[in-house]
Amino acid sequence: MSLTTKEMVEELKTIWKKLWQERVDDKVRAEGIATADYSILFVEKGTIIHATRDYKSLNFKEILEQHQIANADRFIPPSPQAGGWTKFIRTSITNQRLRKKRRIELYCSEKKKRQQLKKGGRGWLHI
Repeated sequence: MSLTTKEMVEELKTIWKKLWQERVDDKVRAEGIATADYSILFVEKGTIIHATRDYKSLNFKEILEQHQIANADRFIPPSPQAGGWTKFIRTSITNQRLRKKRRIELYCSEKKKRQQLKKGGRGWLHI
């Protein structure tokens, strides 16, 4: 991997982040629209970059492949569904916390039932 490739990927990442930060969200149509022309990402001004229904969103990996960068997978972290830190935390660490809570509930003594309040909880009446 050469330094120019790494520099190119870093530049693409910064422009990619800028694209997503500066997008305009159309609340009526539920889609995100590019506000500027990002020729290096192959996105023109007014292009829909995110929509809720029947739309294939932009993919950073495809942009890297269009720039003919070898091993595009090296520069992109895996999705949480495929693996990575997020999945590790979700499957390993979070489950351990639940196990501890269950153990505590099993070994804790039951709380004493409170007695019925006198006068229905209104207190004593003085005449």
